[in-house]
Amino acid sequence: MIAKYEHLETMTPAEKFSAVANLKEKLEENFVSLGQLLSEIKRSKIFRMKGYESFKDFVESEYSLSGSLAGKLAAVFDVFIDEMDVDEGTIREIGFDRLQMIQPLVRKADWALRDEWVQKAEEMPTKDLRNHIKELKKEEKEKEIDPKKVFIDQYLERMTGILNCSRTELNYKLALFFQDADPEHVKNVVRERQRSFENELNKEESP
Repeated sequence: MIAKYEHLETMTPAEKFSAVANLKEKLEENFVSLGQLLSEIKRSKIFRMKGYESFKDFVESEYSLSGSLAGKLAAVFDVFIDEMDVDEGTIREIGFDRLQMIQPLVRKADWALRDEWVQKAEEMPTKDLRNHIKELKKEEKEKEIDPKKVFIDQYLERMTGILNCSRTELNYKLALFFQDADPEHVKNVVRERQRSFENELNKEESP
């Protein structure tokens, strides 16, 4: 287990505040201890003793530390030290920069994948790891694209081009078009086309 404050619970709030101020001067060397203190301060909400309503306001005003960075420091401690108990050598080898990059992915992964991510962060240079994560996020985003939304966007783009109008104006013109349409006929056509469209989607998704 990496060295950290072993008796954090016995420290007074003033001692914790002072320790944060000292540790932040050498952030890369002290990111574990600093993350531990920030995690405790955030969890216990003792920043309210100094009159702050939020953790973000507290760290930014007291230590000139961005709320985002403070949150990442606390999260790195929570995930890799408190939850996973990663050993000191691995933590120091990876460093804060790479740990905070993989932290959001590790947090939502199962345990087997968590270990794989730690290994990747240990072995891959920072630039390669960043590009790897970027590619994975891109792939995930592409998988999340709703085919129905794509169909709608394509249809609206085609119709605004045909009628030479904006999307807002298109709603008005479509209302005019459907004004005297037979409701039963419209429902039947929509039902048939919806069934056909969804059958095609299911074929594409089948292995």
